[in-house]
Amino acid sequence: MLNNVISKNKYIVRSSRKPARLLLAIGILISASLIIAAVFAPVLAPNDPYSVDIRNAFQPSGFEFPFGTDQLGRCILSRLLFGARTSLTTAILVTAVTFLIGITVGAVCGLFAGKLLDKALTALCEIILAFPGIILALVISGTLGPGILNMMLAIALVSWAGFSRVVRSLVISVKDAEYITTARTAGTRGIKLVTRHIFPNISGAMFTILVTNLGNTILQIAGLSFLGLGAQPPTAEWGMMINDARSFISGNPSLILYPIAAVSMAVLGFHLIGDGLKDISDSNEV
Repeated sequence: MLNNVISKNKYIVRSSRKPARLLLAIGILISASLIIAAVFAPVLAPNDPYSVDIRNAFQPSGFEFPFGTDQLGRCILSRLLFGARTSLTTAILVTAVTFLIGITVGAVCGLFAGKLLDKALTALCEIILAFPGIILALVISGTLGPGILNMMLAIALVSWAGFSRVVRSLVISVKDAEYITTARTAGTRGIKLVTRHIFPNISGAMFTILVTNLGNTILQIAGLSFLGLGAQPPTAEWGMMINDARSFISGNPSLILYPIAAVSMAVLGFHLIGDGLKDISDSNEV
């Protein structure tokens, strides 16, 4: 009877891994395609994304302009490709800064859990998390002024707190494990303890959160650029393309649908990777 139950559970675990791996594969395919498009944008773009020609405004899809042109006669496909370069590069840089700040603060809080330093940093995180992230980023970005660098700083200042809280929980969950106690007994302390023994054992969970956060960051960047606080003309960027096209949504809906689809695909791709990794990790723990 017990063997039957164990065999059944193993079958359920193996079955649950299949859709998770499928989600992961689809996410990797979407994300890799967008990254390749961003890296090779100068080669793939059929036209100069910044070339203005009013005579070609609102051209339909064709051989010269596969996705048509915008109100200034610029090639939409070319601007989408270069927009991928701007949006993804900005998102990766912001996520990297957020990761470094969050992992540092989270590790410190986890190691000194319950002490004054942990209470002070945790209180700061709670204050930041008490406000809706996009609203707080909007306030900070609006105060600093429009521009990509100010937008990146605003998003990083808002996003690190959530990541820090998760890292703190992960560190606390493993810092009293037997292998950590053994390392401490052997004289391992401080940064060496964290980098050699704690982080390797929580790296999978941190990577999953990092990838998911990358998708959220792309959405935040597009939102702030849509409001005019991110990339400025004539830079090709998805959020700004959506903002530029909203005045022509009734007559030329494709102008706004293409960049919206690009943002949606980017967010979907990274979220599928995160969800797939999480499901696979959960099934391995069963």
